Amino acid sequence: MESFRSGDVAIVGRPNAGKSTLFNALVGERLAIVTPKPQTTRIPLLGVVTRPASQVVLWDTPGLLDPKYRLQEVMRSHAARRIREADAVVGLLDAHALDLDEDLRAVLSGVKVPLIVALNKIDLVPAEQVTLCVARVQEEIRADEVLPISALTGDGLAGLMDALERRLPFGPRLYPDETLTDQPERFFVAELIREAVFDLLREEVPYATAVTVEEFRERDAKTYIRANVCVERESQKGIVIGAQGRMLKRVGSEARRRIEAFLERPVYLDLWVKVREDWRKKDGDLRDFGYV
Repeated sequence: MESFRSGDVAIVGRPNAGKSTLFNALVGERLAIVTPKPQTTRIPLLGVVTRPASQVVLWDTPGLLDPKYRLQEVMRSHAARRIREADAVVGLLDAHALDLDEDLRAVLSGVKVPLIVALNKIDLVPAEQVTLCVARVQEEIRADEVLPISALTGDGLAGLMDALERRLPFGPRLYPDETLTDQPERFFVAELIREAVFDLLREEVPYATAVTVEEFRERDAKTYIRANVCVERESQKGIVIGAQGRMLKRVGSEARRRIEAFLERPVYLDLWVKVREDWRKKDGDLRDFGYV
């Protein structure tokens, strides 16, 4: 159909700008994990939105940051690649704490395809401040449109999707209409366990944690899942397990609840804690965890 449009859209921005919340809201399903802590997203996640006149392939990306170790370098490179390969880009900014630093301006100014700047979290900002934010962004960043939105309440999201649809190239459907993502259930199980770790543990421990699903099968009318929570130090292992195993039990209980809601079936979750020393600095370990 000559009037049909399709293409890839990268959602980019600083950590905690609300990229994953926006991604989930646009896709209409909770695919990306969301926590109050920054740097939760480590690899790009694909989500497909099929409309009568378009198919928008959204990419949730890791937050743009100044890398301090190898994992963060990989995260930054993932975001850069998605920008390079996109047909359009959503630059997501936090209207509640607008920060147009030099690095962010450089990234957005380097976009070679249609750029829509979405000012997020307008539900937290007075209307007059939103107007000032829009004017500032229009002055400092070359964008095709600047749209105030709230990923949390849904305000402005229909307009954002319409703006993206107008700017995608003409082309066929890239995925079957029923497709939401290209990731298997095992990926989301690992992410939901990691989300529980981020929500229940503090300081550096969540950032030093990766999750691998070692076994995933049907057993005794339940889905049996055996997974490893991997940390970098023995001291971190002790924190994750907790006194008399209480913290690991909390993590397991919360993760199981989330996994059952996602899979819509009963789950038996068997969690183990392993040490992979300095895994965030090693390409081999990053490859094992699916980050490279």
